[in-house]
Amino acid sequence: MIIKASRGARVLALFVIAASVAGCGLPRSGPNKREIYAGSVERQGNAFIVSVNDRVTRATAVVPALGFSSAFLNAGVVGSDDIRAGDVLGLTIWENVDDGLLAVAGAPATQLSEVQVDGAGFIFVPYAGRIKAAGNTPEALRRIITEKLDAQTPDPQVSVTRLAGDGSAVTLMGAVGGQGVYPIERPTRTLAAMLARAGGIAIEPETAKVTVTRGNQTGTIWLTDLWAHPQLDIALRPGDTIVVEQDDRSFTALGATGGQSRVKFDTQTISAIEAIAQVGGLNTGLADPTGVFVFRNEKAEIANMVLGRSDLRGDQRMVYVLNLTAPTGMFEARDFVIRDQDTVYVTEAPFVQWTKTLGALTGTANSANSVAALSSGS
Repeated sequence: MIIKASRGARVLALFVIAASVAGCGLPRSGPNKREIYAGSVERQGNAFIVSVNDRVTRATAVVPALGFSSAFLNAGVVGSDDIRAGDVLGLTIWENVDDGLLAVAGAPATQLSEVQVDGAGFIFVPYAGRIKAAGNTPEALRRIITEKLDAQTPDPQVSVTRLAGDGSAVTLMGAVGGQGVYPIERPTRTLAAMLARAGGIAIEPETAKVTVTRGNQTGTIWLTDLWAHPQLDIALRPGDTIVVEQDDRSFTALGATGGQSRVKFDTQTISAIEAIAQVGGLNTGLADPTGVFVFRNEKAEIANMVLGRSDLRGDQRMVYVLNLTAPTGMFEARDFVIRDQDTVYVTEAPFVQWTKTLGALTGTANSANSVAALSSGS
């Protein structure tokens, strides 16, 4: 009778364990497909769940629009010889008399070898007075100084050269070889030449962005576009600020993938299939290839296009579904563009939860048998 009672107790314990396991949540990587679909608008949720097809792929294929405005593209190259306030000039004067104004016969007036143009654009030359230098070329300034000195000393010979000064300079910051203020000289009057002058780019070029700020205007391009399209090699202007920075876009991968993490973009565009590959692909022991979801807050204009309506306003919660087992599933995943702040989630296959439940039952039942054996033995 004792043995029969013990067996009955073990059977009862198994039923209690099964009921307990069925009522408890087993460990898993996130919601299953049924739970995700339960949050759809059709089921009183707040997200639109859309299966990806060619039309959806075309409507959502939006990439960052980078480029320069016509004001940047149409600006002419700055004259490398134009003198500006802040420039430093090399000024040398020869006199053809024994007792000259500035030096002895045949000797240059070396004390005027460097003259800085003041903030108002003027320089001072002894015996010639205050002369407007800004806006002139060195040749034009040479003639002006010659005319003013000619009345006081016969046949003066004047040489004017423009040295590298801060009157015509740009500022380079960010991921360049050398940050600083660089003068615009004859070889560095365009964007690409100035970047080279600063030591080139110090980050991966595939995702490097170059931003130029000029007054209240700003333009940004991809560095690779600068190489591919010569028209983007814009002419620089004094006071321009050039910033080179790494693309900061990213997406998050969760669920039954090879790795769960936040991933930065390593190319200008990333498809869904590339995003999955970047985190190690689908976990072959867990993943459901029919349940690849992309969660996104979509702009109203795109959401209206996707859903074929026009009444939505503001950002909309969208869940895009990719079925990799469909006849064109892999192509659609290859063409579907992942965007900044997307969440890529892969659900577990249904049999995984069943396996976990069965394992939990078996393991718990074995524990119950061991307890019962110990009790009968005592």
